Amino acid sequence: MENRGHQQAPYRLDWVDVARGIGIGAVVVGHVWTRGPLRDAMYAFHMPLFFLLSGMLSRPHPVGAFTRRQLISQMRPYAAFLVLLIVADQIIERLKGHLPIFHSWPEDMAPILLGGFWLRGPFTIFWFVPCLMVARILFNVALNRWPDPLDRRWAVLLLPMLLIAYALGWWTQASPLGLLSVPMVFVLLWVGAVWPRVRWHNGLILPLGLLAGAGLSSLLPTLNMKVADYGAPLLSIGAAVAASLLIFRLSAWIANHTAPLAALGRASLVIMYLHVAVIHYLTPYLGKIWLLSVALVLPFAAYHVIRRTPLRRVFL
Repeated sequence: MENRGHQQAPYRLDWVDVARGIGIGAVVVGHVWTRGPLRDAMYAFHMPLFFLLSGMLSRPHPVGAFTRRQLISQMRPYAAFLVLLIVADQIIERLKGHLPIFHSWPEDMAPILLGGFWLRGPFTIFWFVPCLMVARILFNVALNRWPDPLDRRWAVLLLPMLLIAYALGWWTQASPLGLLSVPMVFVLLWVGAVWPRVRWHNGLILPLGLLAGAGLSSLLPTLNMKVADYGAPLLSIGAAVAASLLIFRLSAWIANHTAPLAALGRASLVIMYLHVAVIHYLTPYLGKIWLLSVALVLPFAAYHVIRRTPLRRVFL
């Protein structure tokens, strides 16, 4: 993308898919390599990247209609993929001679309904969608009141949200439906909404790069947003924002040259739901590189099957 000082919003249809492709690749890498510097580097930015993107694409919508649309369009696929994986786990684990993860009924209905912190193994990623959905609903309420994210009155919300985010993270890791992280996600949505109004200049590369590098290299504690672990106060989340903004810039520049990344980005939600299950069941049988490949390819193929059948009305 040429450096003309344009806002980034006009490029969103191309570069957003590329950025999502990079983001979902980082998510899968972070779940294949579960410890060490590579894992920490992926966790340093991958979830904030998606929240920032959502904020960048946010516009004020009528509160009632937006809320209903979010609840239906997000929780229907959430429930469908959750039921699918529960059934798959019942079959796969019993074929292996093991008990499935949920095997005490009806007692197991409680963790299934609570979601978030209580869903582990192949279900561990299911905190993300309800967390983002609730944060977007709240953010839309605020956008309707103050459509300009640079309005000074946003500080009335943002400062308490930051304090609540860190306080909750220090207090507990228990997170029904992933809602523990909603205050921090709200702040990231706002940062994303502000970013298209910032005129890019190359002088931003050095400070953003230094801050991002501190996060990616583990000089700063990494993030685990599922349990509201935000690392070093402000610094770790700032490093995640810096890394994501540089990735957005890179995505805009390469948008016309990376069709595979864009295709991966369009399938990102299905990959999000299914990749952990692939990793969970195949880890004993495959090396890391093969596991990464299969965890991307199988959900990507599933996305294309789903979108060509009536199943898309349920799973997409």
